[in-house]
Amino acid sequence: METKGGFYITQIKQLQDRIFERLLLENGIKISGGQGRILFVLWKTDHLTISEISEQTSLAKNTVSVVIDGMVHKGIVVRNINPANRRQTIISLTEYAKSLQEKYETVSQQMNVLFYRGFSEDEQNQFEQYLARILETLIENLHAGK
Repeated sequence: METKGGFYITQIKQLQDRIFERLLLENGIKISGGQGRILFVLWKTDHLTISEISEQTSLAKNTVSVVIDGMVHKGIVVRNINPANRRQTIISLTEYAKSLQEKYETVSQQMNVLFYRGFSEDEQNQFEQYLARILETLIENLHAGK
């Protein structure tokens, strides 16, 4: 049996990224999708290490480091040495980043409306349960490979 789920997920991800970045720009938010993923995590819990951000975003540590460099340059986040462990760098939000949260959440809500247009509430819940199962399987596989 031929399945196309992975192909559809890849296409959806690419289109979603393009539409989301367009909506961000239309709302005056000049950040990339990767920066948005990191901000989303930091808005929930500020002052995290690169490793913690990597784990929570599912981005590779080196990718997080590169994206953080750009965010520091734009004044979105700051790096500070952890006084309790001088080998650790803590990433923290700037006031500018905190000011973006409400607009970003509005754009995220616009994407949710677009994603689920034509779906009943039951269909939406069922779909999200399937996605959660796929994500859980992929996470288990990733951790099994370590």
